[in-house]
Amino acid sequence: MSLVFHYAPWSSAITCLWAIEELGVPCERVKLDLQAKQTHTPEFLALNPNGKVPLLVHDGVPIFESIAILAHLGETFGVEKKLFPAPGIARAQALQWLAWSNAALRDAAVRYMTNTADQFPAEQRNAKVAELAKAETNKLFAILDKHLAGKQWMVGDTFTLVDAHVAGAVTWISGMGFDTKALPALDAWLERCKARPAFAVAWAP
Repeated sequence: MSLVFHYAPWSSAITCLWAIEELGVPCERVKLDLQAKQTHTPEFLALNPNGKVPLLVHDGVPIFESIAILAHLGETFGVEKKLFPAPGIARAQALQWLAWSNAALRDAAVRYMTNTADQFPAEQRNAKVAELAKAETNKLFAILDKHLAGKQWMVGDTFTLVDAHVAGAVTWISGMGFDTKALPALDAWLERCKARPAFAVAWAP
């Protein structure tokens, strides 16, 4: 078996890197410099025509998009290690929260970032869009807090790769100034996730 994982620090690839750490599977890690456009080389584009990370190459077959990578890692390596649900209702719930994290939560946060961050041209930023995106992100944080009330983890009774993926997204969003302290269930869960040794490895520069 051969696993090669292409990533960049502080990108959406970090949640997959965290998952790989939790699983403890042998994996070659290729750190790319986005500023140097290392995801736009002909060699990389041949594997992922989107020119983005994350990218996992499993036995020579490329897989891109973080949800697909997380689901594949979970199904292939995580069930036996109790880090991903077996097929059934719990598996559907796992996929539900993985999709929610990207399609709802991350999308709202990206809209906020692209309309507030200095790295984007001022003429392209829209204060009204940013305001709406901020409100939507906070609403989604509240949904997550309600889901976690009375629970230790996202799905089932143990930590899974779903926790890594969603907590990774919340950590990234918190870096934009969003605060979880007013949401006790979410904040406590996030601290539990960040206390895991694999978190520190994945988020190291």
